[in-house]
Amino acid sequence: MEFFNQAKAVRLKSYHDKYLVADEDGETVRQSRDGSSRRARWTVELIQGNNHHIRLKSCRGKYLTASEEPLLLGMAGKKVVQDNMPVSVKDTAIDWEPRTEGFLVKLKTSRGKFLLANGRMPPWRNSVTHDTPRRTVTHDWVLWEVDVMDILETILPASQLSGASPLSDIGSQLVVSFSSSRLCIARESAMYIFEKATSVRLRSHHDKYLTADDDEETVSQERNGTVKNAKWTVEIVGHSNVICLKSCFGRYLTASNLPFFLGMTGKKVLQTLPERLDSSVEWEPIREGVQVRLRTRYGQYLRANGGVPPWRNHITHDIPHRTLTQDWILWDVDVVQIRVPDPATPPVQQQQQPPGEQSQTAPNSEASSPTTSPRFLCMQSDDSFEGSSVKNEGRAIHYRVAINVEGDVDENEELSFTFKGSMVEELKNKLEEETGLIDIQVCSRNPLNGKIYPLRLHLPPNNTEMHVVVVPSPGRG
Repeated sequence: MEFFNQAKAVRLKSYHDKYLVADEDGETVRQSRDGSSRRARWTVELIQGNNHHIRLKSCRGKYLTASEEPLLLGMAGKKVVQDNMPVSVKDTAIDWEPRTEGFLVKLKTSRGKFLLANGRMPPWRNSVTHDTPRRTVTHDWVLWEVDVMDILETILPASQLSGASPLSDIGSQLVVSFSSSRLCIARESAMYIFEKATSVRLRSHHDKYLTADDDEETVSQERNGTVKNAKWTVEIVGHSNVICLKSCFGRYLTASNLPFFLGMTGKKVLQTLPERLDSSVEWEPIREGVQVRLRTRYGQYLRANGGVPPWRNHITHDIPHRTLTQDWILWDVDVVQIRVPDPATPPVQQQQQPPGEQSQTAPNSEASSPTTSPRFLCMQSDDSFEGSSVKNEGRAIHYRVAINVEGDVDENEELSFTFKGSMVEELKNKLEEETGLIDIQVCSRNPLNGKIYPLRLHLPPNNTEMHVVVVPSPGRG
């Protein structure tokens, strides 16, 4: 229901990448590639007294209805049509129960069937029925992506509006209306991460880095995140919540229309240099816990494929339809280079940070630290990671020993020493010598939420001092 509670009108896109449309005859319902027409728009009606069901009204003013007429004689699936409001209030053929399935929904009838988008050969192709899929190949045909066309306005109490400026000035208190944008109620923008970064690395669910291949066209995943190919320059598009990512070859990360494999839904992600920048190079960062999803303008997500070849290590843009692959669109962001603010530009206001995460600066930590989440590791460097190292005189390491795996420490007890290395493993060995502990984990504390996260690969270069937390292995010392 979270997809529909705030929605005034929606589009429904099927597993076959087609939209649910109401035909001109005022009765037929089918699938169509054209999602821009008003026939693909369905008005959402919430049912009073029933918080778990909705009704969908077509542009003809008729309701999406689960009829009892079979699509074909002898077949299980029954037609879904447009129909008028039934005379009997007990007739629930126009009632649908949304059931969330990851980023998608299933629409269930009162008779326990599901809205099903048929594929394959005619006469099934493009038809819409309600049925229970009995074969594995058709299980995903009951999954729908919800594109919210209009969002219901939230009306404020009169007490809050007294003395307030016009609606245009209190946009932060009203839900504005969008067009053709997919709604996720829990969705939060992750722009605050990229606004602070000139360049980043993106680490996939498979613990590999998004890499621009040397052919200056393809994009893949690699274990080695220290090479320049894993560094992506961030360009913010105007004042929107959209970014462009440029590779070390000066080419943009692009969501192409080329299928990765014929017959498969995923499409290629490439490096391109278009004559004119368009929506194919624009990505909307969406926060998902301490990670981000990168969404195209068309509702697909940057996806790191796993499994066996030829999918392994390839990058596509797609919507994961299976639970197994839903984490494949989640990315960890490592900030490589900090964006130096323009003195003429006012500082970013606090409300641009996600709700509930107030800035908390750890004792003696650098005030300019851009660290944004437990795994958004700040790498302050103007160069690629290759060959980066601290100055010969070393850096000051300030450390505290955690009393548990959550990273709780005695804030009044901090020790220091000078360290000349640049690798986390070297620092780990040195800290084991200093503390007498065995099998420790070297962590840093996120100044925004106070949580700790393990350091990996190289230490942040050009830092004259660091504050770390030593987490001992349970039961060892």
